[in-house]
Amino acid sequence: MDERPVTLEPLVNGEDDVTNAHSNHGWQKVTYAKRNRKQQSKNSDSVGNSEKVRANGTLATGDKPNVFRSLEQQAEERRRRVLEAQMVAAAAADDLQVRSKSKHRSDDEDDDSDGEVAAENGQVQEKKVKKPKVKKPKVTVADAASKIDAADLAAFLVDVSASYESKEGIQLMRFADYFGRAFSAVNSSQFPWMKMFRESTVAKIADVPLCHISDVVYKTSVDWINQRTSEALGSFVLWSLDGILSDLASQQAVTKGSKKGLQHASSKSQAAIFVALAMVLRRKPDVLINLLPTLRENSKYQGQDKLSVIVWMVAQACQGDLAVGLYLWAHNILPIVNGKSTCNPQSRDLVLQLVERILSAPKARTILVNGAIRKGERLVPPSAFEILMRATFPASSARIKATERFEAVYPTLKEVALAGPAGSKAMKQASQQTLTFTIKAAGESIPELSNEASSIFIWCLTQNPDCYKQWDRIYLDNLEASVAILRKLTEQLKELSLKQSSLDPLRETLKSFRHKNEKELAGGGDAAHQALLKDSDKYCKGILGRVSRGHGCMKSLTFAVIAAVAVGAALMSPNMESWDLKKLSVVFSSSPSF
Repeated sequence: MDERPVTLEPLVNGEDDVTNAHSNHGWQKVTYAKRNRKQQSKNSDSVGNSEKVRANGTLATGDKPNVFRSLEQQAEERRRRVLEAQMVAAAAADDLQVRSKSKHRSDDEDDDSDGEVAAENGQVQEKKVKKPKVKKPKVTVADAASKIDAADLAAFLVDVSASYESKEGIQLMRFADYFGRAFSAVNSSQFPWMKMFRESTVAKIADVPLCHISDVVYKTSVDWINQRTSEALGSFVLWSLDGILSDLASQQAVTKGSKKGLQHASSKSQAAIFVALAMVLRRKPDVLINLLPTLRENSKYQGQDKLSVIVWMVAQACQGDLAVGLYLWAHNILPIVNGKSTCNPQSRDLVLQLVERILSAPKARTILVNGAIRKGERLVPPSAFEILMRATFPASSARIKATERFEAVYPTLKEVALAGPAGSKAMKQASQQTLTFTIKAAGESIPELSNEASSIFIWCLTQNPDCYKQWDRIYLDNLEASVAILRKLTEQLKELSLKQSSLDPLRETLKSFRHKNEKELAGGGDAAHQALLKDSDKYCKGILGRVSRGHGCMKSLTFAVIAAVAVGAALMSPNMESWDLKKLSVVFSSSPSF
């Protein structure tokens, strides 16, 4: 062996030697000097080499590089991070489970146990558990209406009337506020009026939401409303309508994604506004008639989206007075059918639904015909009647689904349009206005329309003798229509003679027509115009012949009656001898001559 024999380390101090000797029990430490030197050399080399390692795993000196060292370190770092992430996830799961159990326990404990203490990142934090929101019970319109006390309402109205005695506008506002408080718990989901009006029929929405109000509350309200003036009620109706339309605009804006802050009144109070407005319109329907000019002229009350609200208002007025309802329909709703921009299937359907509801009311025909003229105005004016007639008798190519519905309501509405006391000022005025549009319709190339217009034109002649003079003035300007009317008159001459006390105006008018025809034929012209003149002259000649024969028969009958009376008087006279032939001839000569 290269190593030398072991050497014994000498003891330095005597005292220490004695002590060590006692502690080592006489044993001594054996060392190998050469081995110790080699071991120290290795340790020094490893420390030096570790300082020479670079980030890429090579040595700073020319020593042999360790290229895998950095990769191993990165792999170890990744494993360490994965382990830490797994430990964090496991700790979070355990924490969630603990909190869940703590939350269940806290439901039966005091509020002091709502939070729990958890340690995160070495800090102690208190975490609060959110309490579940308590959902308010949904209140329907019927529920809210059932809680309104009639006695309380009556006392409230008495107090309001006394407090604001000379300010009816404020009284009506307070009246609406009372119902606003009563229906404050009803949210828009329980009264989606816009969706209801858009998707439901007129018959279904007519009683909404007033159907939920008790009879005693309704009577208390309308009795108080009846004492208010028409001016104050009119202002209240417009205020209510503005509020409804403002809510409509806000809901449409929300639907389109616009701003939500456009509401005039909260949607929660809309049920109250509808209730108060319905009561006013049913008790005082005439108020809506006074507002017709405003509704027609102001653009904010017009449009397809607002039509359902206006129709609902007219339906309320119908409940109070059927004649007022038809007046409003004919003057404000029906003209929509005649507009190109406002007329569409939806609008036309609403127009027809409303009039169908009016005519379906009990004894509707009797009520409307007897009240055809209201305060000097016709329920169905001539302008509305023209729209109705053209909608009922369109060209065959223009017929639509709604045409049959117009045909169903036309007979009753025509009767109302032409009803009234014969010879009255209103009837004379209506007959002249009706004649103007019927002669134009009679000249159109639509057989059904021309035939109906000709019949109505002849009706105008029976109502006002001045219509003959009016016809004479416009004869040549409406030659084709006049020919159609003369043709119709030939068929209805017997009926005309029964309705008129004298046919002299007709006879004079026909003679004037023949005279004009003769002058026009002498002047020449195109073949079509000449043909119309000849047709007119043929009908005039035929009618004059029949009228003259009838007039001669009437004269013969009159002479026979007078003669019989004279002869009878002579035979019954006690002084029969005093009747000579000369006196009898005088009696006969006084009768009309042929």
